[in-house]
Amino acid sequence: MTTFRWGILGAARIASRLVPAMREAGAEVVAVGVRNPSSEHARAFSEKWGIPIVGGYQDVLNSAVDGVYIPLPNDQHQPWTLAALRAGKHVLTEKPYTLNAAQAQEVVTVAAQTGKTAMEAFAPRFHPYLLRVRDLVQRGDLGEVRVVRSAFGFGLGSPDDIRWDATKGGGALYDVGTYCVNATRLLLGEPQAVTAQALWTAGGVDASLSGTLEYGSALVTFDCGFNWGIPDTQRLTVIGTRGTLDVTYVSSPAADMPVILKITTSGGVQEEHIGASNAYAQMLAHFQNAARGADVHLYPPADAVAQMRVLDALYESARTGKRVEIMESAT
Repeated sequence: MTTFRWGILGAARIASRLVPAMREAGAEVVAVGVRNPSSEHARAFSEKWGIPIVGGYQDVLNSAVDGVYIPLPNDQHQPWTLAALRAGKHVLTEKPYTLNAAQAQEVVTVAAQTGKTAMEAFAPRFHPYLLRVRDLVQRGDLGEVRVVRSAFGFGLGSPDDIRWDATKGGGALYDVGTYCVNATRLLLGEPQAVTAQALWTAGGVDASLSGTLEYGSALVTFDCGFNWGIPDTQRLTVIGTRGTLDVTYVSSPAADMPVILKITTSGGVQEEHIGASNAYAQMLAHFQNAARGADVHLYPPADAVAQMRVLDALYESARTGKRVEIMESAT
């Protein structure tokens, strides 16, 4: 089997996490395209990782790559995902996949037309710790789930950061709250309805947002924010009729950092240590195998549509103050 060849659109900070993971997954990174090939940032990225700058984004799509990774600003995710698919490339797109479910549904259509693999880049769902949490929940070790609480936030100090720009798809829900939603969906499936409230900037960006997801007998809440002013906080708690589980990470922990699950039952407290694992590399290995037909595609674009339906509903609720039901026909 030939080596999978990756191209990258943009030299975003997150791309520096993916490049070594691509190599760990047995792939080559052969091209990067940037908005300004002569910029100091682009040259530094190219030199650090030994990846040639082939020109702009379209130049990557025109090059001999098997797959394209897209870590561009949020408003550029959908147009370049569609362009890459139509150029005959498999596409891994950073979260949020698009800016709404309707855009994500268009990706589903084009991916089906081209026969190419497309996926939203949620690395945590490939990490052994979150898979273990899912196993404990789905096997009933915690009993019937009654409560799920999660949080992901940090202080985003720079006023020039693109995540403060509403025209670029900025906001806490898109950047970090989406991890909380995705983890909940992994554990419990699709919610029936949502409610939310947010603190908005003058520019219309949610600096923080708190939401509830309705699951019948389970109460699900999450909090996310850019204005917390404290070190990066990531937590997940699951409370069932037989026990409680606490873990300190919602998004992907560092590759060299083990994760501790704290399980409390009537028999006492038990800690389960999950060894260090590079979730990015595991995500990439799965994507590459799925693209080659060597593995069942676990998270095709339809999953991203379901994710975006929930985000759409949360934003609608935060803006209107109303409970919003999640309807498949909303796309």
